[in-house]
Amino acid sequence: MKKTFPLQREGRHSDRVRDALKHELRKYMARERRRPLPAETDFWDFDCRLGASEDTAETVHTAELNRLIDALAQGGATQCYVELLAKPVRRQWVARPAGEGAEAPAQSPDDADTDDHPAA
Repeated sequence: MKKTFPLQREGRHSDRVRDALKHELRKYMARERRRPLPAETDFWDFDCRLGASEDTAETVHTAELNRLIDALAQGGATQCYVELLAKPVRRQWVARPAGEGAEAPAQSPDDADTDDHPAA
């Protein structure tokens, strides 16, 4: 999705216009995540860009979209450009070195003797 959204509409409160924009972005991401994954991939990720225009758009994380849209509106922008491109991703597993994290954490001797209830 590459689209320029108005942040102000005549006859509508600007907060409701931003809420509608955020709702549309969430709907788009949910729809893309429902698509079947290609073989050898684990999930859909998104390349995101956001700015007042296509020329000034910067790469952002999807978790920051709502906050940055609000910041644009507070800065006086009348429109915002949003680019969301879905990409299939394979999860990267990091192998731990042997001996680290393989065992349960050791319990201190003081923790073993503590009891929440007094002895009867």
